Amino acid sequence: MNDVVIAPSILAADCGRLNEEIAEVAKETSYLHIDVMDGHYVPNLTFGVPIVESIRKSTNMVFDVHLMVTNPLDFFKPFADAGADMLTFHVETVDDPDEAITAIRKLGKRAGISIHPDTPIEKVLPYVTKCDLVLVMSVRPGFGGQHFMEESLERIAAVRKVIDENNADTVISVDGGICIETAPRVVNAGASYLVAGSAVFSNNDHVKAIKELRSCVML
Repeated sequence: MNDVVIAPSILAADCGRLNEEIAEVAKETSYLHIDVMDGHYVPNLTFGVPIVESIRKSTNMVFDVHLMVTNPLDFFKPFADAGADMLTFHVETVDDPDEAITAIRKLGKRAGISIHPDTPIEKVLPYVTKCDLVLVMSVRPGFGGQHFMEESLERIAAVRKVIDENNADTVISVDGGICIETAPRVVNAGASYLVAGSAVFSNNDHVKAIKELRSCVML
């Protein structure tokens, strides 16, 4: 499969030289995954609006902003204004996912919906065809470097089934434990957008790491 996207997650990057890290991965991919954590929905704090605004000045990469926050609607516009291209919220954090999707679209941004591994996959299925992207978490969100959860494969397949049955263009993204061993399996299950943190940034040669991930999922 030649159209698989590899989106490096800056959660695993060296924040002391963030612009250099981004410039390096930009040589091999056009997508950048930015995890926003609020210390409430997940037990960690990460990047805010000023960081996105700052790095936007130095790159034209597609910014995929993953909002792991309890009040995502409050942050759609600030992150859109800061330079986000795609905004992904968690289905568990809103009362009305349709309202959230509409709010993102009104900002002229691509809409993504994500689901926590502890949430039944059925909760996200009604919204699959309404979004540009469905992000299936394959680890419990909050920290990088976790091991891939095997049960995620069935969840990816369930989302893929809905997309195919409705002839939709929705992309399935997977985040958590992506490496050369797990990448082919998630692609075979139906995903085509792989978020990779440690697998890219823990390798001194980021470009080589991305190439290896892409190569292992090509048929």
